[in-house]
Amino acid sequence: MLYVCVMNPYLLTLLAFIGGVFLALQGSLNAQLSVLLKHPLLASLVAFCSSTFFAFLMVIFTVKSYPTNIEIRQIPIYLWFAGGLFSLLGISLYYYTIPKLGLASMISFGLCGQLCFAIIAGHFGWFNLPLEPISFRRFSGLIALVIGILLINLK
Repeated sequence: MLYVCVMNPYLLTLLAFIGGVFLALQGSLNAQLSVLLKHPLLASLVAFCSSTFFAFLMVIFTVKSYPTNIEIRQIPIYLWFAGGLFSLLGISLYYYTIPKLGLASMISFGLCGQLCFAIIAGHFGWFNLPLEPISFRRFSGLIALVIGILLINLK
């Protein structure tokens, strides 16, 4: 049922927006945890442990079939670890910088980094992504984003 609903581009946009809200919310809460625990890596450890618990529950209740041993062995070894490492680094930097910069500044700078990288990675098709050439419109949107971030953060 969810798969059919997700095919609607408007619903996809709404889900992406809600995902962004959840990321800002978790960043805010875990940044508070980071301050109270006195280290962003401790907050990351707690966050990832609780995420593992909730992901485990979601898998139990939603996944209908699992990959075979042959399929699992075909996955390159770096894919088992690289995403987790970059997630740890990115999330820990969020938890470290939110109390120092504020939520809006950190999220806006973080979003800028994500979009700059995404545009470059999409242009070159890195990581088996679909090719999305940098067009004048896309580049103009990126410039508008950077200007918006400057306006958000100028004091």
